[in-house]
Amino acid sequence: LILIGGFVQLLAGFLAFRKYDHLGGAAFLTFSALWSSYGATRIIAAEGNSEGFTAGSIAFLVLNAFLIILASSFNVVLLCLTLAMELLTICFLLFTLENLPLPSEIVMLSIFSIICFYGATASLANSMFGKDLMMMGPPLFKAESSKKDTEDPPPCICPKSHCTSGLRTIADLLNTGAVCGVPTDTVYALAASCKHPQAIEKVYRIKDRPQEKPICIFISNLDQLRAAAPPISPLLWEFMENVYPGGIGCIIKKGEWLKKLGVGAGYSRVGTQDSIMIRVPDLTVLVHLIDMTGPLAITSANPSGEVDSTHHDMVISRLGHKLEGVLCDGESDEVVASTVVNCTKIDESGITIVREGCIPAGKVMQIFESVKNR
Repeated sequence: LILIGGFVQLLAGFLAFRKYDHLGGAAFLTFSALWSSYGATRIIAAEGNSEGFTAGSIAFLVLNAFLIILASSFNVVLLCLTLAMELLTICFLLFTLENLPLPSEIVMLSIFSIICFYGATASLANSMFGKDLMMMGPPLFKAESSKKDTEDPPPCICPKSHCTSGLRTIADLLNTGAVCGVPTDTVYALAASCKHPQAIEKVYRIKDRPQEKPICIFISNLDQLRAAAPPISPLLWEFMENVYPGGIGCIIKKGEWLKKLGVGAGYSRVGTQDSIMIRVPDLTVLVHLIDMTGPLAITSANPSGEVDSTHHDMVISRLGHKLEGVLCDGESDEVVASTVVNCTKIDESGITIVREGCIPAGKVMQIFESVKNR
């Protein structure tokens, strides 16, 4: 049970880091190391290493004292957890000195287990529902450093996605030829209006993207594509109806019909000379944004060759100084980009997977075979 407790704390530390809680993550990882050492020592009763464990316990007592001070500025539960770990470390020290009464050990383990269980349950419940359903307690003190006055402002406009005013702000920027970071149903992306070719050119410069790599476009629904009347076969229509909206982008033949779609002056800067990738995202906020701006030229919001951005903070820190705005929507739904499918010869030889992303290639082929058989 003690070793299981160490694993649980290791998991809690990992989750805390994923939520950008660096203090909580560091505390849980440290606790996990001590907790596992304590459990291993209790199991094997290593007599020859008592001096090392004693020195380690004393060092942890000093380290944990600083964690107690930091925890007091966060919440009561984290403070109680660090205090309980301090007392448990004293028990560990007494055990290595062979002077630990069994009742004291049982009491401290029980107290620590209760605090851990409540803290984990409260954090999980509050994170899932976005509300303080279980109280964590206020901080005992706050640093009076006028953080708002000293904190550097963001390098660009960063409205929240759940606010209508924020959506309008980004739409206005895009409609005037700006480049903005936006959330998608996969990872964060850079967006530019297809009506402004200079904005699409700017996307290439911001990302340091090779000119030979084409940029795709996003539309809000398949009805927009029907209104443009592209020369698409019934098989391709049926396939797109089964994959849109979602994390699959279809490469189709390019033509003048794109101008009816609303691509406008950016016609020559999206796709290749002969083809264009079109996607309908499965994200309400982005669909509303596209309805306000028209088709958007889209590419992942990361410097070329680097990992995708999965949180608006990553976009701001990496590219914010080069952008006019970032629509903040928290953590992305996926950690990889969309799957790209070449449909230009769908009637002759079927489809080919150009890039496997969040949708497995096998699932894409299964959808295509199902459509083809019908």
